[in-house]
Amino acid sequence: GLVPGLLNLGNTCFLNSLLQGLASCPSFIRWLEEFTAQYRTEQSKAQQHQHLSVTLLQLLRALSCQEGTEDDVLDASCLLEVLRMNRWQISSFEEQDAHELFHVLTSSLEDERERRPRVTHLFDVHSLEQPETPQKQISCRARGSLPPVSNHWKSQHPFHGRLTSNMVCKHCEHQSPVRFDTFDSLSLSIPAAVWGRPLTLDHCLHHFISSEAVKDVVCDNCTKIQAEGILNGQSIENQRTTFVKQLKLGKLPQCLCIHLQRLSWSSQGTALKRHEHVQFSEFLVMDIYKYRVPVHKASHRTPEESPGAKDGTAGKPPEAEQPPGTKLLFMNGASSSSSFLMSPGTFPLAAFPECRPPLYPYRLMAVVVHHGDMHSGHFVTYRRVPGPRAGPGQWLWVSDDSVRRASLQEVLAASAYLLFYERV
Repeated sequence: GLVPGLLNLGNTCFLNSLLQGLASCPSFIRWLEEFTAQYRTEQSKAQQHQHLSVTLLQLLRALSCQEGTEDDVLDASCLLEVLRMNRWQISSFEEQDAHELFHVLTSSLEDERERRPRVTHLFDVHSLEQPETPQKQISCRARGSLPPVSNHWKSQHPFHGRLTSNMVCKHCEHQSPVRFDTFDSLSLSIPAAVWGRPLTLDHCLHHFISSEAVKDVVCDNCTKIQAEGILNGQSIENQRTTFVKQLKLGKLPQCLCIHLQRLSWSSQGTALKRHEHVQFSEFLVMDIYKYRVPVHKASHRTPEESPGAKDGTAGKPPEAEQPPGTKLLFMNGASSSSSFLMSPGTFPLAAFPECRPPLYPYRLMAVVVHHGDMHSGHFVTYRRVPGPRAGPGQWLWVSDDSVRRASLQEVLAASAYLLFYERV
């Protein structure tokens, strides 16, 4: 009932811990299977293993017991070799960072996706427009294989999400166009602890989306209002005001990777590690961090239909956006979430007796922990037991080639560095 361990090739615990975390995310493995399907039909095995996605899928399937293997310990050096072929210089004999490697993998997968042909040759457009001709019988004038006509956005990996940046002028309350930026993981700073109060994941998330003042910004609307009050079209200087900026989550991913920033700097400029315990729970609700459509513009839409927008009120506390009746029931990481442990494995909808269930519930799949300081240490992973036969509350502790069972209480007491959640 255990999973294979991974051989430490020198200092590769950063790689091993990340692979065990990714192997506990079924949505990511399913995406890799769909992504690599074209390679399996068109290329030889030697060609397939030149692709990062194929090598990664093979490792993750073995680590999630989907592929029969008699080995108790696997060797992940093949993944480092493929990354080196993609011009990444990663030494297996130096201390590396698991979060940095996570972004190396996601960016390399995006590069591989971009290299795929998505545009059909103009000579072949007419052939593709004839529905009565089967795909296999189309003769290709460009003398190349016809790329499958697929939705480019559907092929985004499940960790892909979008952040929104909202800017509102404090003087005239004019809202600038919303900006969208992509993210693969949410990197959260740990706020200063308040004596007598435990730090929770909600504190980190609230700190991430809290509004901030940005001074000396040119406001086009203030400049326009000023110009309308001046006769003879005289030129005026751009009006500079203070804006309120707030981040929100415009698109929440299927798999959510949360990175807790444990690096800090002393007043002398030396690197220090933050050791505070940040409380997190088995279930995570992200509704209050979601960007929403302003009510006056889209009052006829249901939350499911909203493309995602903010409600336009600068500096509004995030608690105000929670569905009524859920504020006390869902405090991500707070001690009140211990009531979830009474129904392990299923999302506790009974916690919503008087209101609608959450739209963005997540379930904890893996936790990567770093032991040590900024200069040396060791990465280990807590992950769920894979497979349908595993019980709902069964967890494993994995340290390179050592694997043992763990309890959910031990997992939640860990000093997390990376948290892997999957939407349920």
